[in-house]
Amino acid sequence: MLAKIFIKLFLLLTVFKVHAQHDYVIIKGKVMSGDHTVPFASVFVKNGSHGTTTNVKGIYELKLVKADQYIITVSSQGFRTISKTIQYTDQQVIDLDFTLIEDALGLDEVVVSATRNRVERKNTPVIVSTLKPRLLTATQSISLADGLNYAPGVRVETNCQNCGFTQVRLNGLDGGYTQILVNSRPIFSSLLGVYGLEQIPTNIIERVEVVRSGGSALFGSNAIAGTVNVITKDPILNTWEIGTNFSLVNGEVPDRNITFNTSVVADDLTSGVTVFGAYRNREEFDANDDGFTELVELRNTTIGAKAFVKPTERSRVSVNLNAIREYRRGGDRLFLSPQFTDITEELDHDTFIGGADYELISTDESVKFSIYTSVSHTDRDSFYGGLGGSRTRQDSILANNSFGTTKDLALVSGTQLTKAFKNNDILTVGAEYQLTHTEDQIPGYNRLIDQNVNSIGAYAQYEWKPNEKFTTLLGARLDNVAVDGDYSIGGIRRGVDISQTAFSPRLTLSYLLSKELKFRGGYARGFRAPQAFNEELHVSSVGGEPQFVILSEALNTEYSNAYTGSFNYSKTTGLLQLDFLLEGFYTTLEDPFTLVSTGAVLENGSILEEVRNGSGAQVYGTNFEFGVSPNPKWQFQLGGSYQKTAYDEPQLLFETDGTAGESDITIDEFVRVPDLYGYLNASWIPGESFNIDVTGVYTGEMTVPRVISDTGFLQLNEVNSFFDANIKLESHVDFNENFMITFTGGVKNIFNSYQDDFETGPARDSDYIYGPGAPRTFFIGVKFGKLH
Repeated sequence: MLAKIFIKLFLLLTVFKVHAQHDYVIIKGKVMSGDHTVPFASVFVKNGSHGTTTNVKGIYELKLVKADQYIITVSSQGFRTISKTIQYTDQQVIDLDFTLIEDALGLDEVVVSATRNRVERKNTPVIVSTLKPRLLTATQSISLADGLNYAPGVRVETNCQNCGFTQVRLNGLDGGYTQILVNSRPIFSSLLGVYGLEQIPTNIIERVEVVRSGGSALFGSNAIAGTVNVITKDPILNTWEIGTNFSLVNGEVPDRNITFNTSVVADDLTSGVTVFGAYRNREEFDANDDGFTELVELRNTTIGAKAFVKPTERSRVSVNLNAIREYRRGGDRLFLSPQFTDITEELDHDTFIGGADYELISTDESVKFSIYTSVSHTDRDSFYGGLGGSRTRQDSILANNSFGTTKDLALVSGTQLTKAFKNNDILTVGAEYQLTHTEDQIPGYNRLIDQNVNSIGAYAQYEWKPNEKFTTLLGARLDNVAVDGDYSIGGIRRGVDISQTAFSPRLTLSYLLSKELKFRGGYARGFRAPQAFNEELHVSSVGGEPQFVILSEALNTEYSNAYTGSFNYSKTTGLLQLDFLLEGFYTTLEDPFTLVSTGAVLENGSILEEVRNGSGAQVYGTNFEFGVSPNPKWQFQLGGSYQKTAYDEPQLLFETDGTAGESDITIDEFVRVPDLYGYLNASWIPGESFNIDVTGVYTGEMTVPRVISDTGFLQLNEVNSFFDANIKLESHVDFNENFMITFTGGVKNIFNSYQDDFETGPARDSDYIYGPGAPRTFFIGVKFGKLH
């Protein structure tokens, strides 16, 4: 009897086992790219909830319930997404390998700046341009400032010979209109906006995402022109590398750069850390042999780390830390103490940037919750001034008191919840608190900026997808901004004490006209509260005297309305990738902040400029981008902008102080904004051992103000166009999978397209600088380590 029961139980278990075997199928295989495996690639069932990742050897395994058909999709950043279909089969184990092709044009890459959620760039309802390490390397970009020009509508300009102040313009608008983010957080303060573009080395950058026009609904104020989101490198692979570059500016002035990166990731992908650093030492450059710099002496040391840990399968904690120490000095006789020179601008920055994030994903992956905090803090010692070509007792006393200090703090904390619905709609809501405090003082000039800005914001966004072709993005942000500022110079004092609430709506529509052609259109409202921006924290010199900026009395909030429309054609056929973008934009400004040269000279000899509300203005034009990659060996991209600017009424630029022979100067359009500017980059990659990159930036004709040193009178100069072309050769030697060497060499600004009418002497207008940032420069470099 017992034997019969045992036999029946055995048969029952056997039948159950066979039945279970027939209910499931195991799909496994390897993901490759050329001769290399692709670790940590995502492998998942299309339109399903099952997925996994490849291990360090590129191997994956999926256990799925049997079905009539599976569509298995593989994606990995930097590669094209690929899918394969499997029909029903009696096999219990199916071997399925994938070979990925490089995503040369970035059509399948994932971005976060469009909707504050991860989404493939080609599917975003908002246009996102990206700059990746491959392009930053091809352009021999040492810092963020060098590489930003290679996106439509983006232009980086240098604004001072004495200190090297740079700013980024989106769609022709000044730097204060652009929100610069670090890892999606707005901690790039107004002070960092003065010199920070050169303080972020490219070896720490994973990618840069640019959203043009109207990002205020998601990221708060100061995003009227758009956002530039700098994403630093995550620990993904076990790698290490050390590199060095040596450049000769104008064939004579050395610029030395050393970088290192290393990452360690756990085998089970539950934790990882990456550590990076950079050191740069550039000597000063004098273009016209007058004894005064056009390129400043620069020493920069950056170290940082980024780490994550996954306490559970569906949660993640990440932290990032960056420490920057930078010294820069320009003017004349840099070997002397600054107070004994004719003109010196000397700045010593000590900056810390850090942040922490916690993410939690629900079991069905439909809800994502995050809480975050980020901070930046800068201590700056400065000197603005000198003897101005004179040697009087009064000049010496003033020079000895031209030292200043700055303390700058930016903090943001917030939380965000994202809910994905079964119909593919996505709801995103969040709230955040932002604080900035800036105290900038130079006692010798009785100069003070003491500013606190507190902002509490809440935002909501709904992404409605009624079908696969149509998407509507409806969002809004409500901000309460309180500004408490005290601004004084030379006995003139101004104050701002406001608290206001601003509502910033945003509407975007996208429609897939065909499989390859997409239309996008949108509207966004933005604002800037009265406060000191990067232009006010920078000091220039004219006539041997410092030139300061102060806010006018009763400065009103500036508002904007931004309209965009675009057509984007993208096609992938076999090895061919093709991408074409044509975008139109129209932005109106209400009560725009404008900088007016007053012609006034203070008792201490310094010159005064004033920020005032100007008449309404419009900025409109088109951005275009064309990219083609017939195969992974060849890549070509061309992009640029054609735009116009106009004030509703003639705008005062220079206000005379009554000097005989002088009169007020007004303008009808923005200065320092060319109608046409753009870029190109082309790459030939015949194999893994060698490649050639040709890149270039074109800057069209524009109007540049110049202060006449002898009289302080302002004149408008029409300057010619520039084409800054570069070539870079790169060779790779792979000894084994753990050790490789890369050699580089080339020339930047091959045709030496460079400004040739710099002002000379101690009385020069240091802001009269335009065109490419440096003359012809030769460079060589070497990098070694585990680079793949």
